[in-house]
Amino acid sequence: MASDLSREEIAKLHHKQPAFRGLETGHMACPGCGQALGARLVSEAIGPDVIVANATGCLEVFTSAWPRSSWRVPWIHSLFENAPAVASGIEAALKAQGRLTKVVAMGGDGGTFDIGLQALSGMLERNHNVLYVCFDNEAYMNTGVQRSSSTPHAAMTTTSPRGEKRMGKRHLKKDLLSIIGAHHIPYTATATVAYPSDLRAKVRRGIEIEGAAFIHVHSPCPLGWGHDGAVSIEVARLAVQTGVFPLIEMERGMVVSVMKLREVRPVSDYLHLQDRFQHLFEDVPEAREELQHLQEIADHNIEVYGLRAERPEPRDSEGADTARRGGLRWS
Repeated sequence: MASDLSREEIAKLHHKQPAFRGLETGHMACPGCGQALGARLVSEAIGPDVIVANATGCLEVFTSAWPRSSWRVPWIHSLFENAPAVASGIEAALKAQGRLTKVVAMGGDGGTFDIGLQALSGMLERNHNVLYVCFDNEAYMNTGVQRSSSTPHAAMTTTSPRGEKRMGKRHLKKDLLSIIGAHHIPYTATATVAYPSDLRAKVRRGIEIEGAAFIHVHSPCPLGWGHDGAVSIEVARLAVQTGVFPLIEMERGMVVSVMKLREVRPVSDYLHLQDRFQHLFEDVPEAREELQHLQEIADHNIEVYGLRAERPEPRDSEGADTARRGGLRWS
């Protein structure tokens, strides 16, 4: 039967319709947890017809403490290192059954950059039709804020403290994008919780592609980074605006799209908000040297990816809609 409602009235009803949530409220994440927000945005973008394989880590722990679960979709956890292998097996089984249900693997930086890298490489090399999402909070937060290979250079953690010989972690953050790009998979992207529409669009793109896809989501951790939970979005946005975390898309290992930076901010604006970098503002030569080093890394990212905007663009770092306090709805 034809509806008596006008198109405008239908559009208003559609706008009020609550989005599907694969991850519900009531979990045990810390206030301001970037990973919790990221997982919610990803699950909303994917929809209900999905099976999730989750590596050990914060997301697994705070959403599934027995006997409760915050997941509203089929969800499985096995080990720290094998979420990509589990997802590969699920995908192969669904293919054998002729089913079109999507398969998504999720992990933190520990389960992606480090412990699960071998299984991830195998999944990508075989080009399984799986979307892998890494929620990168840049340390082993679940077990006490130990450094990972994703921890930024000069950041303090419980295993890379500021001391007489070192100004925090002495190694560079692992260039995971280059490693993923070397597999020449159909789609790779970086995203952040500060730009939710950008993140959701990339998730939809990754889930629609036939073959392996990988999305790297920068996810602030108030506990491990040492900032108030109320500024998580501001911190995430500054990581983009300073060039510390470029937002890009790759196809078959080649960069095809970047979010341009309309106003490039100094790296110190990003670092100042986080306790893990406060030692870099001490009035000593070692601190000044490391601070300059981090600025040079960001400048390198801006140059290599061509991030600086020549003119304002609708989808640049200032034009793209961002998550803000106050409950504004984003598309």
